[in-house]
Amino acid sequence: MILSDLLDTPVTDADGTRVGYVIDVRFVLDGPPDGLLAAPRLHGLLVSPRTGTSFLGYERSGVRSPAFLARWFAWRHRGTFLVHWTDVASVADGRVDLAADHRRWSPTLTGSTTER
Repeated sequence: MILSDLLDTPVTDADGTRVGYVIDVRFVLDGPPDGLLAAPRLHGLLVSPRTGTSFLGYERSGVRSPAFLARWFAWRHRGTFLVHWTDVASVADGRVDLAADHRRWSPTLTGSTTER
């Protein structure tokens, strides 16, 4: 699978309700070093309820300028959440299906959960 295959893909709940679109992915570097770097692992998907466009890095807590763009991206992506890769039931037929017991996490680096 190629990352561009996932971007802007509709995401549905276990009951088939559309909850948003994949706008980005999160990777972590862990595991034994393979050469100079640790091996990357897909951690989860960022899902936006309104749009299929990316944050362009403005969701990160330290990015506040230019202020106009930071506020606009925050408004545009309100309600965005992170779903861990282990909570994805399937990726097929042009959509991502979430497991029935998935958890929604904050897309920022704090890692707090959000209401479902």
